[in-house]
Amino acid sequence: MAMGFGGQHQKHDYKREVELLENQWRTAQLAGDVATMDKLLSDDYVGISMTGQVNTKAQQLSRIRSRALVISRIDLGEMKVKLVGQVAIVTVRAFVEGTSEGVPMNGDFRYTRIYQHLPAGGWKITNFEATRIPTRHAASRNDNTASEHKPS
Repeated sequence: MAMGFGGQHQKHDYKREVELLENQWRTAQLAGDVATMDKLLSDDYVGISMTGQVNTKAQQLSRIRSRALVISRIDLGEMKVKLVGQVAIVTVRAFVEGTSEGVPMNGDFRYTRIYQHLPAGGWKITNFEATRIPTRHAASRNDNTASEHKPS
């Protein structure tokens, strides 16, 4: 039977640990630090990019190593950490600049990263998914276009 986390003090400590790991991951991404990323990712890691591309741990590390994915800026905001059993679910709004397969991917995103607490202690990233937040200009342009095509 899986044991949950201890009292409120321990929950607070775990949330703080995960927040620190998020910053460690951010720093590793900006530096292209494959060794640190390798340590943070679980062997069964699955990541889903904003384009719907699914990557295993090996594929994700290869994308960084080959510079198929290059992140030059990540501004984190609105971070929430939710603990459920031995899992931490992190939701973040972030502004990101970089390229994926040579295509610019600048903009605002929301992502979810899931960490698993290991029996021996410590955390590993087991899942990730990112979604682009549409710009207001694009959203309002789409709304206007849609209203123009409504039948009279």
